[in-house]
Amino acid sequence: MPEASSSPRPGSRPGTVEAEPTRDQIRRWRRYLADEIAEAEIYRVIARRKESPEREILLGLATAEKRHEDHWRLLLGEHAQNPPRPSPHRILLRWLAKVFGSVFILALAQRAESDSPYAKDQHATPAMVADEAIHEEVVRGLASRGREQLAGNFRAAVFGANDGLVSNLALVMGIGATGVANSVVLFTGIAGLLAGALSMAAGEFVSVRSQRELLEASSPTQVTLEAAEHLDLDQNELVLVYRARGMDEEDAVHRAQERLGYFSCDCNPSFSAHPDGSQGPVDSDDHEAIGSPWSAAFSSFCFFASGAIIPVIPYLFGMGGLPAVALSAVLVGLALLCTGGVVGLLSGASPFKRGLRQLLIGFGAAAVTYLLGLLFGANLA
Repeated sequence: MPEASSSPRPGSRPGTVEAEPTRDQIRRWRRYLADEIAEAEIYRVIARRKESPEREILLGLATAEKRHEDHWRLLLGEHAQNPPRPSPHRILLRWLAKVFGSVFILALAQRAESDSPYAKDQHATPAMVADEAIHEEVVRGLASRGREQLAGNFRAAVFGANDGLVSNLALVMGIGATGVANSVVLFTGIAGLLAGALSMAAGEFVSVRSQRELLEASSPTQVTLEAAEHLDLDQNELVLVYRARGMDEEDAVHRAQERLGYFSCDCNPSFSAHPDGSQGPVDSDDHEAIGSPWSAAFSSFCFFASGAIIPVIPYLFGMGGLPAVALSAVLVGLALLCTGGVVGLLSGASPFKRGLRQLLIGFGAAAVTYLLGLLFGANLA
């Protein structure tokens, strides 16, 4: 048993001990202490890059972790000196927080908070258990903001690259298994890259362009402004215009009277165009959210091509046969683990499980085409 500590021991209440702690307890509490110190530092590092109110929220989390740190210091007494290194997970988080953006760190921190051992440890106070549960929800909320900011172009990059990886790996492995010359496999892979990337770009261009055209077709025009002065008030079709745009009858009548000059207010400008013909705020936001069709097409082309080039790399360097197929599979496998892990982070799920799922899906598709290539190659022989 360790020597008795000169520090005062708390009384007999939840989260405290009366007797001298055992070696196992000291080891466990020192690990808790190191992790609490590391977590508080992680939140402070992220807070330095944030503006209010997110900064205050993160600093509040750091303050709570400091309370937990003080609790374990009190129980440990003199054993709290020179705490050990935190867990590898916390070390990684702390390093990532200092180097990279916060959205991934918060996603990982969310998982760390959800795995807190305090609920099963009688020496953690009920308040600490409640803190950890609340911390998970707070970090989840902060992480969700970052996910929303990345939900557009970044998510398109991840999924576009993943499509390129899987489709071109399947193509290269299928053709490679037939036993054709390496140059044929190489040019097939490049053709698959270009065909897929151009198809993605064309599809994205048409999709975004069509969305914008649908919005423009649905947006109010200024015809009501030009025709209003010539309308008969007793037979006022202008009311029908605003009812068709979504107003109830009372609002439509009021809006029609605005346009006829009986009222000077502009109660709901989103239902009609501005006098200069520009779109209202709702339409502008919708167009901005959709983006430019040319930009979307170019991005899709690049995202797909960045993934589709990886299976071709061994053949670009003159490799062939089974070694080239094996190296291509290894490179794509690593890339699939990365893209799957990123998807896991963005969705709040386990990065490892999502990476493994992407790997199995990609290799499953490649295995099917490889077996078909072997079959056709044998028949051709």
